[in-house]
Amino acid sequence: MKTENIKKVTNQAIEQLMEALNAGHSEALSKYLAAMAKFRAYSFLNVLLILKACPNAKHVAGYKTWQSLGRQVRQGEKGIMILAPIFRKKKESTSDATPKDDEGLVAGFRAVYVWDEQQTTGIPLPEIGQVTGDPNSYLARLEDYTRKCGISLSYSDSIAPARGMAERGKITLLPGLSAAETFATLAHELAHADLHFSERRADTNKRMRETEAESVAFVVCSGIGLDPGTASRDYIGLYGGDAKLLMESLEYVQATASRILEGIESVPLQQAA
Repeated sequence: MKTENIKKVTNQAIEQLMEALNAGHSEALSKYLAAMAKFRAYSFLNVLLILKACPNAKHVAGYKTWQSLGRQVRQGEKGIMILAPIFRKKKESTSDATPKDDEGLVAGFRAVYVWDEQQTTGIPLPEIGQVTGDPNSYLARLEDYTRKCGISLSYSDSIAPARGMAERGKITLLPGLSAAETFATLAHELAHADLHFSERRADTNKRMRETEAESVAFVVCSGIGLDPGTASRDYIGLYGGDAKLLMESLEYVQATASRILEGIESVPLQQAA
């Protein structure tokens, strides 16, 4: 792909993503957010208890919450014990007391049980969009280009449930994803490596970094013929990103996506095979 073609593909992809972000949440993302709202945020101690009992835990919830989601805890599954606070019963109000005087007082803790998604069966949880298609030799090309950038690349189950993780000079991917999802995830993490490990990081926040990285992944995936569907739009929506934020980062997204596309096009086919 020639430089002028890469520029054309990049601009078209960004326009497409901008339109999708302006359209708002997809149906898939709306259903996903509604389901995720039923999962509680746990304290650090409870997270440790959950991971000790179930290192691969992804989504945990109580028995009734799973039922409300159309799933049932399998018979014989052992619950994961966590600690729930016991709040002191409110006193009767007096003339010299305010309603806040007796609220939020923890009198102790009690053991309660939760179960991970893998311990349940029933209606599948809603998922956000996924990238589809076949990257063919471009996956190997992208892996090779990543290493040529001086970034070590490995695959490990230890990062689950994350699909990818970028650190300075290192990218780790979750094995077992489809070729299209692996390509998209690597493009996303490579964008992080390119954009967010320099002095500029101090001028960004999580929302901006995730919007930029996923926008780059959208352009690169589109550039090689993959179908991002609503995947990038949904991912950006999860972090509160929008078309306005993408426009503010447009220069960085365009430059990084073009650099990656040019890089993988320059890898000889025999090397990528």
